[in-house]
Amino acid sequence: MATVGQRGQSSPRELTRMGDRISFIYLERCVLHREDNAITAEDANGVTHIPAATIGTLLLGPGTRVTHQAMSLLGDCGAGVVWVGEQGVRFYSGGRSLNRSSSLVEAQAAQWANRRTRLEVAREMYRMRFPGEDPSGFTRHELLGREGRRVKERYRQEAERVGLPWRGRVYVPGDFSASDPLNQAVTAAAQCMYGVAQTTVAALGCSPGLGFIHSGHELAFVLDIADLYKTDIAIPVAFEEAAHGPEDVGSRTRRAIRDRINKVGLLRRCVDDIKHLLLADTAAGSNASDEDVDQVLLQSDHGIELESGRNYADEVPW
Repeated sequence: MATVGQRGQSSPRELTRMGDRISFIYLERCVLHREDNAITAEDANGVTHIPAATIGTLLLGPGTRVTHQAMSLLGDCGAGVVWVGEQGVRFYSGGRSLNRSSSLVEAQAAQWANRRTRLEVAREMYRMRFPGEDPSGFTRHELLGREGRRVKERYRQEAERVGLPWRGRVYVPGDFSASDPLNQAVTAAAQCMYGVAQTTVAALGCSPGLGFIHSGHELAFVLDIADLYKTDIAIPVAFEEAAHGPEDVGSRTRRAIRDRINKVGLLRRCVDDIKHLLLADTAAGSNASDEDVDQVLLQSDHGIELESGRNYADEVPW
């Protein structure tokens, strides 16, 4: 097998688009290595080959070990890698952006830096989460209050639907087992949504820290995006799995979330939603963008962009 140094990086056109990938793969108690352009997962039952370019997010649970070559391949393919466990999700590593253009992150920064447009994006996020309600005149504080009430009501509705008692959301950071099985299912579902949202944000080249509803955290925008699908996907699946019994509720919820988001095409929806929020004048599903064009421009006066790779010293009067 060739070493990492003997292999060239994949070009953007050789990589699977984010919306066409497997949402996430969870692995535990195994050793991850690289064989050609596949990740191998070896455990007591043998070796499983996983094409790296098809992975959206790789969730590594307890007892996993990963080699340097495996991480190099995952980074080259733009796949996200998230270590997960009973203490929740932390995004420790990720691949390069699949988006070769800076248009999305520039649009995000411009929308975020202006108070008026930042509030407009937050209002649009609310519209996407709760159709049928017009938040045009809401302040940020009013948005938060209405969102909180809607989420609490959704918890109550789901508990009534599956026939389980609901005593409120309980989560102790760092101690997964401290809450009841129903809350454990909700936590496990949230972990999966954060991992998928983080990888999509990273793949599109956006800034994870520039949030429109959340603020002050390195993953504020990730939390914003993950919350778009909380009431639609995460909460219903978590309550359904908890209703099936308390045994291994975390793993069962994780598998059910994986199946649900693959069924509804969440990755493609997530990509389109981010584009819709940040590029209001561009069709979210358009393929006419320059996201896979590798170009570098130079900024000049009055917002003018100039061709790079050229020395302008002789053209500037000194």
